[in-house]
Amino acid sequence: MIQIQEKRSPHAFSLFNLGFRPFFLGGAISAVILILFWLHLLKTGNPINYYQSTSLWHSHEMIFGFTIAIIAGFLLTAVRNWTNVQTPFGWNLALLFGLWLIGRLVIFLPGVPDWLIATIDLSFIPALAICLAIPIIQSQNFRNLIFIPILMAFFVANLMVHAELNQMTENTLTKGINLSLFLVILLITVIGGRVIPFFTERGVEGAQCTKFSWIEKLIIPATVAWLFLNLTDEKQFIAFSSLALALMHLCRSYGWFSRPVVSVPLVWILQFSYLFIPLGFTLYGLAGFGYVSQSVAFHAFTVGAIGGMTLGMMARVSLGHTGRALVINKIVFSAFGLILSAAVIRSGVNLLPLDYMATIYLSGGLWVLAWLLFLSRYTSILIKPRKDGLFG
Repeated sequence: MIQIQEKRSPHAFSLFNLGFRPFFLGGAISAVILILFWLHLLKTGNPINYYQSTSLWHSHEMIFGFTIAIIAGFLLTAVRNWTNVQTPFGWNLALLFGLWLIGRLVIFLPGVPDWLIATIDLSFIPALAICLAIPIIQSQNFRNLIFIPILMAFFVANLMVHAELNQMTENTLTKGINLSLFLVILLITVIGGRVIPFFTERGVEGAQCTKFSWIEKLIIPATVAWLFLNLTDEKQFIAFSSLALALMHLCRSYGWFSRPVVSVPLVWILQFSYLFIPLGFTLYGLAGFGYVSQSVAFHAFTVGAIGGMTLGMMARVSLGHTGRALVINKIVFSAFGLILSAAVIRSGVNLLPLDYMATIYLSGGLWVLAWLLFLSRYTSILIKPRKDGLFG
């Protein structure tokens, strides 16, 4: 981890000094607004015109709105550290963030043609990929070029969605949404395998993570193979491979865990959230055999793994990269508990003695509250300068 020593001094308003700042803040705000609006739409039944259905808009925006924002903030910050080459900041970063933001808002502007909505939304990921590829290539940090084709796969998935919405293709929309979710799972597999053991050993006194070499060699190519398998109609193979991946991820997380982890919230939130990956694969495999709903598996991945991992990662990265101690208060601790509770409730929606819609509203409410608590603590951190006076 390298802290670039900038000659410039930070201003009181430092939101655009480094990539994690605007994208973490924007992502957290979108996590609140998107779910609140989604719950409202469930009640009223009003559609989102361009996306034709509220469910499609919800699925698309939770990936290409919320999740992509967090991925962008993390990678822009991480690539700067990995390469010792500056990623966009100042007006360049503001323009990149603005491109993401207008992609979220343009569907609500009257009179905007469908092709322009698609073009604006599709342009963000290639722009982000260019911003990341330049420092990686300049520094010859070729190991991390893996993120560029993953990002472009996100672009293809988004293109599949917009192509059908613009009547250019047939039967690509759902596949594009599913592909985008599975790409996030792949990213968590790659990044989680790097940072969770690192953060555990650095953050928990005496902790020593065990990495099973055969799992580390197989788990990424196996996840990629599973991803491509999902583009076929081989349901039984998909189900069996999902259960095999569930076992691999469970073994992986077992090697990272030790009892002292539960005393460090910034570590256990990552480890407990990662457990929703093997849970999601298990449920997805069972869905392939008709035992559970596929939606339950998807929400184990999204609310549990994506929601919990992003919240925990943002909490830690925002403290570390603003020169603050890696310690959270009771508010953030509560947010961690709420996000995991939301995930458990949403994943067990068919098992709880509650009406289905009541369960959805309860899970959604806990999700919103968790992110509001995060914002109450971190908004000022993301806007104000570093504690140590450095630029970043």
